[in-house]
Amino acid sequence: MSHHGSSGSSPSREDGQVTRKNFALSVKVVVLDDRNRCLLLRRSPGSGFNAGKWDLPGGKVDAGETFDEALVREVEEETGLHIALERVAGSAQSETPDRMVAYMIMRGRVLSGEMKLSSEHDQFAWVAGTELASVDLCPQFRSFAEAYANQP
Repeated sequence: MSHHGSSGSSPSREDGQVTRKNFALSVKVVVLDDRNRCLLLRRSPGSGFNAGKWDLPGGKVDAGETFDEALVREVEEETGLHIALERVAGSAQSETPDRMVAYMIMRGRVLSGEMKLSSEHDQFAWVAGTELASVDLCPQFRSFAEAYANQP
């Protein structure tokens, strides 16, 4: 005799065994200049996760926005630069206390604009692609940086 009672596990349990965190999408971009150097931004001391680490430009997609529009907008807000996206460069994943974050990483080029950082970041650097893996990046981008640095 089978029972379908309260003993079954449900996805809403709070003991961590069953509950799956929701995924949020964050889009990032390897922005290249005319010498094929990659733009990195250093997170400000007050920026919560990974403060003081080097990061790729980009961020979350707002409701009603396509991811490519969101990425171009984020880069403009964070750097003052207007970019064109070229292709998908890779992906990454991280976990925060309340969610999983899936990163899609694009490659893009600077079209125009003057570098001007927002308060989110306190420094920027242009780094050769081959040097990307030796920078103190946010941990979730290290394996991507190694793959990117070693591509032909």
